[in-house]
This record gives sequence, structure tokens and C-alpha cells, in this order.
Amino acid sequence: MLIDEKSETPYRPTPAYFLGGFDIYDREETLGIELEQYNPEDPKDRTTLIENYCLNRYEKLSYRHKFALLKSLEAALLDSKYDFGLLLKDDPEQYSSLPPGWDEMKSLRGFFEEIFRLANKHWKEELVQASLENSADW
Repeated sequence: MLIDEKSETPYRPTPAYFLGGFDIYDREETLGIELEQYNPEDPKDRTTLIENYCLNRYEKLSYRHKFALLKSLEAALLDSKYDFGLLLKDDPEQYSSLPPGWDEMKSLRGFFEEIFRLANKHWKEELVQASLENSADW
């Protein structure tokens, strides 16, 4: 079983993991202001956001963890009924929040499709390595 290296618990990623780099809770005046410069609907800005604030935070993640993370996103994208909007809903019980207006994106699925595309591009070699192994042995 794949173990989360930080918590020592089973690693069970969800598509929500990809939003962690955009969490501005208690950083509204730093990261929040920085992210306001970008429009997640604009293709160029979207690429910059995903590469600089999403994928970069997983650089030190093992190839197996990246593979599992991307597989969780792939499963969600293959499910036509998966509600990506739920991932961006503000929950007052959680200590996290995303930039204002992000929950109103016209194509949340498109945003996650772009994450999937870019992750496959940036992690290509690691994903190939993981795919050659039997993930049941992890």
C-alpha cells in the first residue's frame, strides 16, 4: 500500500489535492494578491497558474505518488457526472479558501483537464516508470 510520506497514513489522493497550491487561507494579502493577477479562464494564465502554483508543489513527490495522484484525477475526468464545482465550494468548517471568483469559472472541468494535460507532460518520464510497475505491489 502506498503511504503518505508526511502523515504515515495510506495515500488516497483526490482531485482536490491539485488545488492546494491555490489555497489563500491566512495568505490573502500575499498569495491571494499574487493570484489576483491571473485569470484562470485565460489559457495562458491558466497554464502559468497550473505550472507555478499546482504542479511545482509536487516536485519532490515520488513517481508512484504522482502516478496515484494523476490516476485520481483521470478517474474523475472519466466520470461525466463528477461535480468539480464541489471542490471549489467554500466550506466554513475548513481552514482553506480559494481566490475570489474561482468557484464561478465557466469550465471547471476544463481547468482540471488542463491540470491533467500539463501533469502528463511534466511528469511524463515518472509516469512511464510507474506504469511499468504493478501498483498493487506498492
